[in-house]
Amino acid sequence: MNKGRSNKKLRRRSFIKSLGAITAAGITGGRSTIEALAQQRTQSNHVTQEALHAAEQVIGVELTSDQETMALAGVNRNFSAYEGLRKITIPLDTEPAIAFHPGSRSRQTPRSQENPKHAPKRVRKVEVPHHRSVDDLAFCTVAQLAELVRTRRVSPVDLTRMYIDRLKRYGPKLNCTITLTEDLALKQAAQAEREIKRGKHRGPLHGIPWGAKDLFATKGIPTTWGAEPFRNQVIDYDATVVNRLHEAGAVLVAKLSMGALAQGPRWFGGVTRNPWQPDEDRQGSSGSSAGPASATSAGLVGFSIGTETLGSIVSPSARCGVVGLRPTYGRISRYGAMALSWTMDKIGPICRGVEDCALVLKAVYGVDGHDTTVENIPFNWNPHHPIASMRIAYLKNEFEQGNDERKKMYAAALDALRGAGAKLEPLELPQFNTQNLRIILSAEAAAAFDDITRSGAVNQLAGQDAGDWPNVFRTSRFVPAVEYLRAQRARALLMDEMDKLMSRWDVIVSPAPNSASLVITNLTGHPAVCVPCGMQGELPQSIMFTSGLYDEESALRAAFEFERVTRWHGMHPKVDWS
Repeated sequence: MNKGRSNKKLRRRSFIKSLGAITAAGITGGRSTIEALAQQRTQSNHVTQEALHAAEQVIGVELTSDQETMALAGVNRNFSAYEGLRKITIPLDTEPAIAFHPGSRSRQTPRSQENPKHAPKRVRKVEVPHHRSVDDLAFCTVAQLAELVRTRRVSPVDLTRMYIDRLKRYGPKLNCTITLTEDLALKQAAQAEREIKRGKHRGPLHGIPWGAKDLFATKGIPTTWGAEPFRNQVIDYDATVVNRLHEAGAVLVAKLSMGALAQGPRWFGGVTRNPWQPDEDRQGSSGSSAGPASATSAGLVGFSIGTETLGSIVSPSARCGVVGLRPTYGRISRYGAMALSWTMDKIGPICRGVEDCALVLKAVYGVDGHDTTVENIPFNWNPHHPIASMRIAYLKNEFEQGNDERKKMYAAALDALRGAGAKLEPLELPQFNTQNLRIILSAEAAAAFDDITRSGAVNQLAGQDAGDWPNVFRTSRFVPAVEYLRAQRARALLMDEMDKLMSRWDVIVSPAPNSASLVITNLTGHPAVCVPCGMQGELPQSIMFTSGLYDEESALRAAFEFERVTRWHGMHPKVDWS
């Protein structure tokens, strides 16, 4: 029996190593092969044996002549099924009948249970800056703004007008705003002000202006997904996140820019720019949540909400020098959010402080009756939990890469963490070729946007290079279902490996965003938070804290302590250009 188990493990390892070769062959078939396939199909959609043989080169299998003859009838029957499926109108937000639940594979349990009787009524007491006018508050944290609003030292209406003014003045330079929601914002701010005057205080987000990545449905307001084919799209309901923030009393001031269909910083209005390098157009703010990160960094909103599939919260947050939280997959409902990858999409806050992320997560997490992947697991935030008692590891090899300046910066960051009481142990990640699993994202994205691929509307997108969505969507049509499901099975093995690893540690520390852990944990669904930790040249650099499934509190707690003993979170770009 032990020998059988050993052989099974060996077979799994061989499977993981060999996955890439088959997949690569499947998605990089030459143009001549594809053209031959198209030419050999008749007008009645019947596939000849010669065409089937050519297709084998694309999908990476080799059949005998007898096997081809046997398979031919079924292949031709499938074409009728494909045409029938295409006649069915399927809304874009319809998920496939496969749900990904990371917690169901985990042997871990939540660290503690939330007790409503002891839930904090408001944010902990914080020091608020002296200010002569509301304009001095642009770079305050949510926690600071919340205290000022609660004690009626600043008006939600005045705060909202200040951020709207900054969006109008600096938003065009950064190219970070798609739709300014001024009328709605002033209406919500006035309502918040009336409620607070009457003694009805909803919590730390009451009266705080925020911005939404423009993939969240907002009733009666355009939701463009940053893409040419959808720039006039108006959805008739609010996303769950939008609705919950409204219930918390937050004020929506803008729909912020995003890469077209959640890829990179380029949208139909151009490239979103980084406030630290506003004249640099080549890479902008990086990642598809570029607008939320840029606007938050530049003090144009109190906080923002972004999404991440493979790095689009962490990457732009790190590049813009703000705090980005990617919660556990299934922690926040995606109802009303553009679907890119049903088994990888995640929603999270982008803020100017670690505790801000905890406050926003507290307001938006949990089941809503729409998104079936959301688990009913409590979120507990205790900013006083001692990190000396936490099991913290760090990816030693990743911190020691790069030039001397980078090494020195990260060494100082780790020393600061040790000085705060953390006991750091070196760690190496499981050796796993995650590159081979990227077909999961590309195949799901191609399925989500198959209608515009077949209609040709995808050709309207500005990006038309090999790595852009149009080519990825077309290429991914040649990924067989068998290979997609095989990749999902390999992903399950990776999840098992991460379960074992995280059973030994509360937090893993790594550089951000250039860490192998970023792709791994996006596949396994683990939460992570990135925090500024230094500067290289003109750009801020970041450090990332990753924790167990549904245990955002541990990552946030370690990050909060790091923030407390360092100065980097207090540095902001000089936003003084017209």
